[in-house]
Amino acid sequence: MSLRLYDTGTRSVRDFRPRKTGEVGVYLCGLTVQGPPHIGHLRSGVSYDVLVRWLRHRGHRVTYVRNLTDIDDKILVRGAEQSRPWWAIAYENERILAADYAALGVEQPTYEPRATGHVTQMIDLISELVDRGHAYVTDAGDVWFSVASWPDYGALSHRKPEDMRSSPDAGDKRDPRDFGLWKAHKPGEPDDAAWSSPWGPGRPGWHIECSAMARRYLGDGFDIHGGGTDIMFPHHENELAQSGAAGLGFADFWVHNGMLNLSGTKMSKSLGNTLSVGALGEKGYRPVDIRYYLVSVHYRSAVDFSESALGEAQSAWDRLSNFVHRAKESLGLEATIGGMACSEFVNAMDDDLNTPAAVAAIHDMAREGNAALDAGRDTAAANIAGGVRAMLDQLGLDPLDPHWDEPAESRLTGVVDSLVEIALEQREAARGRKDYAAADRIRDELARAGVTVKDTPRGPVWTVD
Repeated sequence: MSLRLYDTGTRSVRDFRPRKTGEVGVYLCGLTVQGPPHIGHLRSGVSYDVLVRWLRHRGHRVTYVRNLTDIDDKILVRGAEQSRPWWAIAYENERILAADYAALGVEQPTYEPRATGHVTQMIDLISELVDRGHAYVTDAGDVWFSVASWPDYGALSHRKPEDMRSSPDAGDKRDPRDFGLWKAHKPGEPDDAAWSSPWGPGRPGWHIECSAMARRYLGDGFDIHGGGTDIMFPHHENELAQSGAAGLGFADFWVHNGMLNLSGTKMSKSLGNTLSVGALGEKGYRPVDIRYYLVSVHYRSAVDFSESALGEAQSAWDRLSNFVHRAKESLGLEATIGGMACSEFVNAMDDDLNTPAAVAAIHDMAREGNAALDAGRDTAAANIAGGVRAMLDQLGLDPLDPHWDEPAESRLTGVVDSLVEIALEQREAARGRKDYAAADRIRDELARAGVTVKDTPRGPVWTVD
């Protein structure tokens, strides 16, 4: 079975065949860094990290481009609100984003271009569109793309231009549906937020960025363009129109990940403080738990976030990790290396990256592996452990990867914490039914094990001697 991917443009799952055998170009619309990211923002990075890993596993040499938008209206507004340079805010959030990606085990792309570093390429592309009659310059120095000049507009989102809502403030556009390619510098905007151009000082619009950067690193045509469903329209629709109008082949596949929602509503930047990797870490969730949670659902599915689901993901990951560590401790590290993925896993991954089915196949094998260890069937257990590790590695979740592998002492600490809490719950239950003798026995047994319990007005606290 060959890899099949859902293509938004055709609304169908199609066989994936790269333009050039053995080589794949992937472009992912990265984030606009006007604020710190939360896990909703990070979902696309994790999803396409899995796609790129699988493409490479399938033998392709992948050139992966994930851009950063480090100049736009929102970043300028944040700068004004905080009385800070706009570029300082962008860079600060870029560093946080990079740290969060690294924490979640997201591998670095081949290239990660910033918008501010490619204004020259954007000006060149805008000039081509003006020369071809698909864009026009206004007296104010703005440049607009003429939607009416491109009959195929709406091909990606399957919308007709005449059915689309236009901006209530058309400004100096000829048509309310036209979109900006170049924004003239306005009074009050920072002087360093403007670049020289044939139309006067200003800065590029959001949509032209990705067309220019994809062209710079992947050529006039490439294989896969990715991003979230929330930017399919108008951003990706506009990318496709302006690239096509410039005579570029652009993307063969449009692959979109679903949104991570909160109570049915798209997560917003204001939630970053409570749903960031750091904030969830303070609640006891490790980065590997978050990655497992994001990987275990299909990339195209819209998902309602809940801490209970994240807790279930944490438990599921621990079951797989415990099996792998058990096999390592029983059979030795070498016995867990070089395994093969099962056919159920491979078929699931080739079927539009069906990671829920792939994860289910891993759990089935882990259960078989634990049974083999229980029965003393070491050869079978080693083969299974190697296979489980190989499959988890394709998802970026190998428990013995140094990025995830906790020292034995750290894992033991978690076990001790859980056992002591169970004992204290039993002690509290005994005190609740006024069985003080049983409560004292539990306290004394804990003391013999080196755990000192002290009762406080807020409940018992304990320390290890």
